[in-house]
Amino acid sequence: MTTTITKTTPYDDQKPGTSGLRKKVKVFQQPKYLENFVQSIFDSLEDFQGKTLVIGGDGRYFNRKAIQIIIKMAAANGFGELIIGQGGLLSTPAASNIIRKYNAFGGIVLSASHNPGGPEEDFGIKYNVSNGGPAPEKFTDKLYENTKTITGYKKARFGDIDLDLIGEVEKGGVKIRIIDSVADYAELMAKIFDFDLLKQSIHNGFITLRFDAMHAITGPYAKHILEDTLGAAPGSVFNAVPLEDFGGGHPDPNMAHAHELCEIMFGADAPTFGAASDGDGDRNMVMGANIFVTPSDSLAIMAANAKLIPAYAKGISGVARSMPTSQAVDRVADKLSLPCYETPTGWKFFGNLLDADKITICGEESFGSGSNHVREKDGLWAVLFWLNLIARKRESVEDIVHEHWQKYGRDIYCRHDYEAVDSEIANGIVEHLRSQLSSLPGKSWGDYEVKFADEFSYTDPVDGSVSSNQGIRIGFVNSSRIVFRLSGTGTVGATLRIYLERYERDVSKHAQDAQVALAELIEIAEQLCEVKKRTGRTEPDVTT
Repeated sequence: MTTTITKTTPYDDQKPGTSGLRKKVKVFQQPKYLENFVQSIFDSLEDFQGKTLVIGGDGRYFNRKAIQIIIKMAAANGFGELIIGQGGLLSTPAASNIIRKYNAFGGIVLSASHNPGGPEEDFGIKYNVSNGGPAPEKFTDKLYENTKTITGYKKARFGDIDLDLIGEVEKGGVKIRIIDSVADYAELMAKIFDFDLLKQSIHNGFITLRFDAMHAITGPYAKHILEDTLGAAPGSVFNAVPLEDFGGGHPDPNMAHAHELCEIMFGADAPTFGAASDGDGDRNMVMGANIFVTPSDSLAIMAANAKLIPAYAKGISGVARSMPTSQAVDRVADKLSLPCYETPTGWKFFGNLLDADKITICGEESFGSGSNHVREKDGLWAVLFWLNLIARKRESVEDIVHEHWQKYGRDIYCRHDYEAVDSEIANGIVEHLRSQLSSLPGKSWGDYEVKFADEFSYTDPVDGSVSSNQGIRIGFVNSSRIVFRLSGTGTVGATLRIYLERYERDVSKHAQDAQVALAELIEIAEQLCEVKKRTGRTEPDVTT
């Protein structure tokens, strides 16, 4: 194999965020920008010579070109085998499964998740380790240091690989396998859920469904499983063809962006079940006829009913949630005497807990949930979990949710996002909040008395690593909470996220609209952070 070493100089903006490096496409298209980051990944690895690397992405603009570059660099750096999804396509959970199933050394996943795609929009890249999960902070810190000192990158000299042709080729002693993007994942789902029951429930009309793939990666996966395998009516999966710009839409499965699905589910003759997934297939939105299920409630309901699913029939070892996620799952864990862990935002923090079998099911309020079957959140897994639950309980989504609230109480919850806030203003808000922490305990606003105020820090119970500055928490005596956090998933400015939660035990108050029920907390949050005053905005960009 002929290999070239090209001299380069560092870029100063390649620090990975919550899940890899995300920037505008034009940033990645700068000379040597992608190459610098990929070489820095390889320079951060040890003992990978001759091993297997998985490569795939969500199909957004620049995905194919980036994969051709990565193939040549992986070959030059000494990997012995590359496994690539057909067309360069792999959902994030499917990539995690393939890493695990084929005992790969790791994988490079190309995605900016739920961010928009296209020549003027976003692109992303992250490295997943051998357990199939995102690289831990120890690795990404080392990676970032390497991006600041890189002097050259290696690339093999051979022609582009036909990404659309399933099969195996060899280039310079490196085996390159193009595999069916869907088959391995579909096989895994069939082992977890009761497909026979689902087929029967769909065939007899008890379950009708609509799934919005948002012109993103889950389209082929959902059509194969929901329509071809389980027998849902043709067209049940819509916006099913992955497009480089996601059809001009924003592939974020929430009430603001999946408006077509929302119109169906809140319209006349709504189907039994509705769902959507995001750009790379790791997030989910769950709906029933005339009801939206918050991700926090969804996680709690799945944990409470896990024994109804074949793969979890013997019980689960524990649960975990990201810190901003509501405490609904904590109440389930308490009643079922299960361990419950509160982690920072970022799926990588669940990895050690899953590997150590301390937990089986985990989730985040940002529309992500998953289990020990892979080491990523998994949108289609959550959809199948809910379908299996509906089929077993013989109840509607609305009945399942209300039954859960009656048993455990309702954590009324919402998130307000202020997007693309000037970074200086956003950091000023955080500093303003920090300056108040010591004086807040004991302070009251009406029925809300502050019990604690802190900046969340997490000590991993498996390896002892510490992650600090993970968001500001204000907890009240009545179990309500306000959380403030700067998100690491945007590419312009900063996104300030405000999480609001109030616990309600009174069944007669469970039907309240969240914005109404949380009105006092919303006002308290503004008094504390002054986001409207400091930005001049009158309302959040997104409310979920």
